Amino acid sequence: MTFSLQAVIVVYGFYHPHLLNQQIQVSENQNFYKRHILKIILRGPVLCFLAAIFSFFFIPLSYLLLGLIIVLPHLSRFITWCKTKILGHRDEEEASYSLETFSFYLSEPLSKERVEAFSDGVYAIVATLLILDICEDNVPDPREVGEKFHGSLLEALSEYGPNYLAYFGSFVTIGLLWFVHHSLFLYVTKTTRLMGLLNILSLAFIGGLPLAYQLTSEFAEKSHNEIEAIQVSCVTTFFASIFQFAIWTTALLHERETLHPFARYGGKEHAFMFAKLALYPCVSLGAFFLTCLLSEFSTEIFHLMQIVIPFAFLALRIFVRISLTLIKSVMSLSRWKVVLLEEEEACLSPAETHP
Repeated sequence: MTFSLQAVIVVYGFYHPHLLNQQIQVSENQNFYKRHILKIILRGPVLCFLAAIFSFFFIPLSYLLLGLIIVLPHLSRFITWCKTKILGHRDEEEASYSLETFSFYLSEPLSKERVEAFSDGVYAIVATLLILDICEDNVPDPREVGEKFHGSLLEALSEYGPNYLAYFGSFVTIGLLWFVHHSLFLYVTKTTRLMGLLNILSLAFIGGLPLAYQLTSEFAEKSHNEIEAIQVSCVTTFFASIFQFAIWTTALLHERETLHPFARYGGKEHAFMFAKLALYPCVSLGAFFLTCLLSEFSTEIFHLMQIVIPFAFLALRIFVRISLTLIKSVMSLSRWKVVLLEEEEACLSPAETHP
């Protein structure tokens, strides 16, 4: 229904050209633009309709068709780029539309404000889901408090201690990942389609953190299932954070256009941003391998990771400053030694020239 309404909006816009983009208004081939835009909008409903039909007798193909809705725009651009490179020319309609190459398509600008607004909305919803999860199943019943715990509410709450610990750890993880995301986009001056795609992939794994909380709080302690649940949580956190790191790496490829001077290579905040964005991927990956090697202590390792990381963020700037100061001191010392050697050679060379 949403796609149908979008198609109606497009048709209405072409009946009133003053509503259209300036480039389309001045174009002599508006019909091609209209067909091209409608084709992009309507391929979603067509694929959904086909997926619904195939779901009756072959479900895997339905999932494939639904996945194509997301991948198809990038895939079609990539095919067009390959065809242009191989054949060396374009069709007449493609030439009139002047489709850009696939690489340029990925570097096309995207509204930074909309990316930030969408991301903040996802983080807010994920945090809300986490709060609803802890409030729904982890509140002791008054009868149970009176009968089982002799009226002691604190004793009843202690029964849910592991669940509360998993909740606070997951909530802090979401909060810190949002903080890293906010710090990243504070220094991003322009977003591209590729950065937007990486941001969506990061948000997809952020959305899996409530699931990770449920897994780590539901299974029995010291069981094989609990270890696997903790490893799933580590993997989810790793991918949520590594895609944030990928956004910054992508921005560095065109740093003059996409990054504030402070965050560029050699800038004032460059080393600190690198450390901040690399912290969660490194720690979550390290926790995953430690749970594989020391499976008996997997719960302790996971909760230690969740507790240590907030303090690590507080100490990170001090650590980076000290490290940079030491590196500069070592480099300046080595340069000073080189200067002394050059001066000694300069002093000795006149003496060697005389008999």
